[in-house]
Amino acid sequence: MADCVSKIELTVSCSNLLDKDVGSKSDPLCVLLQKSGEDKWTELGRTERLKNTSSPSFSQRLRVDYHFETVQNLKFGIYDIDNSTSDLADDDYLGGVELTLGQIVSSKTVTRPLQLKKDKPAGKGTITVDAEEIKDNRAIVLEVEAKKLDKKDTFGKSDPFLEIFKQGDDGKWQLVHRTEVVKNNLNPSWKTFTVPLQTFCSCDLEKPLKVDCSDHDGDGSHDLIGSFTTKASELLKATGGSPVEFDCIHPEKKKKKSYKNSGVVSVKSCKLLTQYTFLDYVMGGCQINFTVGIDFTGSNGDPRSPNSLHYMSPGGLNQYLSALWSVGQVVQDYDTLVHSKPQTTPIPTHNWKLTN
Repeated sequence: MADCVSKIELTVSCSNLLDKDVGSKSDPLCVLLQKSGEDKWTELGRTERLKNTSSPSFSQRLRVDYHFETVQNLKFGIYDIDNSTSDLADDDYLGGVELTLGQIVSSKTVTRPLQLKKDKPAGKGTITVDAEEIKDNRAIVLEVEAKKLDKKDTFGKSDPFLEIFKQGDDGKWQLVHRTEVVKNNLNPSWKTFTVPLQTFCSCDLEKPLKVDCSDHDGDGSHDLIGSFTTKASELLKATGGSPVEFDCIHPEKKKKKSYKNSGVVSVKSCKLLTQYTFLDYVMGGCQINFTVGIDFTGSNGDPRSPNSLHYMSPGGLNQYLSALWSVGQVVQDYDTLVHSKPQTTPIPTHNWKLTN
């Protein structure tokens, strides 16, 4: 019988979030938690933080293992992030929702109102979660630049960035990647980026894609420079030093007869690669060797003192030996030298000496 476990990728977007910042919109982030016990939740992942928006579409996917035979309770929490710490306790909670993974995968797309707590809605805020099974371990690698983009800022040039969307089964565009912003540049070159093929085009090289080039504004009101549509099979023609170019078209400007484009986006390189998992390496014969370095300096204290890391307990163990034993027990299964000669005796103890 096949193992009923699949890798699921969740895409999150929200609308009408509460505004907690004075004079601007919130800077939202989504955190995903899974119930791991009675009133206990374990964090599985987080999206990126988006600035100044009440209707975010997060490009960072959240991945989770789907077990058909298990009820997997998930909690999605939206927070307004105003500091650099990872602790969410000092951030404003914009609302959340509890769902089972079964509810999400059976519907593919779920939209629910956000709640600050049970039966207390978070204004008109809603969250939408899309689910997609990960079936392919390939990824697409893109190197993109643009030339002669329209100037959108009154003082200075545009601050362009790209957003790539794929067309869903319902015909709606779904964000799959957002590049970094290149400041004050009408001829930007973006960093090479890699996107899982499942995420990028659902492994369908003919699936319609849309690319928006926009001028970034700090208040979140980004100005569209232009767009074009394509598909992965067209992008993959950019190989061997032959770029593929697309006219960046603004829908309002194209009404003018003299209008040609708002710049040209050039895909310098596009290729597919296989993203191997850890299990692929192990099953392919990868060996793991265990090398240890131990600090014997005086900063660890007198080994005769129970407060020292080198202190030997009456049972002949200390923290170093416990760590060595714990890690070694795991690693030994991936080293054929050790595996062919099973370790039948415990790790030997030593007479530890303090050196300065």
